[in-house]
Amino acid sequence: MAVQEELRPLVDLVGPGPAAPATVAGLDVAYAPGGDLLAAAVTVLDSRTLAVVDSAISVGRPAFDYVPGLFAFRELPALLAALGRLTTSPDLLVCDGHGLAHPRRFGLACHLGVVTGLPAIGVGKTPLVGEWVPPPTERGAWSPLRDGGEVVGRVLRTRDAVRPVFVSVGHRMSLDNAAAQVLGLTPCYRLPETTRTADRLCRDALAQVTGTTGGPAVGTRSSQGGKP
Repeated sequence: MAVQEELRPLVDLVGPGPAAPATVAGLDVAYAPGGDLLAAAVTVLDSRTLAVVDSAISVGRPAFDYVPGLFAFRELPALLAALGRLTTSPDLLVCDGHGLAHPRRFGLACHLGVVTGLPAIGVGKTPLVGEWVPPPTERGAWSPLRDGGEVVGRVLRTRDAVRPVFVSVGHRMSLDNAAAQVLGLTPCYRLPETTRTADRLCRDALAQVTGTTGGPAVGTRSSQGGKP
């Protein structure tokens, strides 16, 4: 918690960040049964075609116990190792988790952004903090995510009449731009293509190591109780 408090002032919450990034990276982590082995994956997509142009994985042990609000310390070393194996430097990081929408306003997207210096946003499947009213049902509709009277993110509808996602700034991005980038990454599905491709890659990598099929025995962080 002290490290988060120390690094939090380094977060750039204004941006505005790249309006038309050439490449966008998705980051995700999968866990083996029992949570004692993980695979971190990074996929880099061409933002125009959404084709994967680069990818990397890192398989290892979690660096930290599971503690709500401190998930970055559990996964950051593996994610940084995967990022270091890329041959392409992405213009934007899209984390499967949260940024400012965190109890101490320093979620995984903030931590990764500060450490790497890259623009970063968080896109969560479920909220970690805050209150909101459901946005209208059409794609692109949104409502503010508020915590303690502060707007910490946006509840964004990426598909008509489908559950929204929870977008928050990580580093060097504005909230408006973060939401616009997420809409550009969701032409067909609820979740960004960055998240979908990284999810598949880390599941496949872990299944190869453990000899499983990537089914229920191999889970992403949602099966670990959340993604602060």
